Amino acid sequence: MRRAHREGDDDMTGKSAIVVLAVALVAASSTLLAQGVTSSLRGPTPLNEEGPAPPMTPMRNTAEREIRNYPEQPPVIPHSIDGYQVDMNGNKCLSCHARARTGESQAPMVSITHFMDRDGQFLASVSPRRYFCTECHVPQNVTTPPVTNDFVDIDSILNRPAPGGHR
Repeated sequence: MRRAHREGDDDMTGKSAIVVLAVALVAASSTLLAQGVTSSLRGPTPLNEEGPAPPMTPMRNTAEREIRNYPEQPPVIPHSIDGYQVDMNGNKCLSCHARARTGESQAPMVSITHFMDRDGQFLASVSPRRYFCTECHVPQNVTTPPVTNDFVDIDSILNRPAPGGHR
């Protein structure tokens, strides 16, 4: 004999499933937090706690240019930029790196690509889309990497002797 289908049975089944799912998610997340999951970059501090701030490291401050690791990598900033104003009202970087200032400062001029607008047309001054230097260029700290790194640049790979003795 068939049971009569009552309106609302499906609604109750759906609501029950949602409640069961929510309870399962809460139980799983509290179990995960209780286990004290850690990350190698965070050290022994559990993910649900805020660890101590890492110590401040000195900025690299040199006139030497860093070797780039890949074509079209933006050059890194080899000196401290603490206190530099780079906003809509001014750009301290251009006091040395602008075309008119490089003779006096001996700093490299900004790339010619920084004078192009989005349509590829050259402008007389730095394009507004290339005005905020630290979006691509970053200063370097004197520190050891937080994780091991086995990066090998392309020139090193190309200069390796090939199997069989040929390059």
